[in-house]
Amino acid sequence: MHELGLPFRIVKTAHTDEDYPPELEGGEIARFLADHKSDAYTDTLLQKQVLLTADTIVWQEGQELGKPANREEAIAMISSLSGKTHQVYTGVCLRSASKRCSFYVVTDVTFSTLEDEELYYYVDEFKPYDKAGAYGIQEWIGHVAVEGINGSYFNVMGLPVQRVYKELKAFIKSPQEIK
Repeated sequence: MHELGLPFRIVKTAHTDEDYPPELEGGEIARFLADHKSDAYTDTLLQKQVLLTADTIVWQEGQELGKPANREEAIAMISSLSGKTHQVYTGVCLRSASKRCSFYVVTDVTFSTLEDEELYYYVDEFKPYDKAGAYGIQEWIGHVAVEGINGSYFNVMGLPVQRVYKELKAFIKSPQEIK
């Protein structure tokens, strides 16, 4: 947000669970979670304030890859991504005192085939336990394993900045809720 030249402040919300209805898939999950985070913020928004919440998931072969609980899960997740293409979805919710807009962005990410030693090195050195899919594209693994992306690089990092900027402009200009 700073690089966009927009004033902002970070606010804490109550902890929200990351459960979602089982019939949701891909981008619907990410958008649901962004809306859920927005709903957890219960302070009153002033007329010119916009609350932005987001959530990013990794989606592979019809399944969400969440945050790994331990080393074994992290290695298994990255191993499952090795040599394949998966999707990264980020859901975003914009909310003001009088309206709300939510959307999601998808990016396809293709990994090269990784050797076991590379998997172990990444997990042991970078400990990606707080990252969906057990990886951060901006880290070592992004430099050595990502063969290509189709879509927004910033989306894979967790916030599709270009789309957020576009949606914020429309949100601020529109007198009614945007679908």
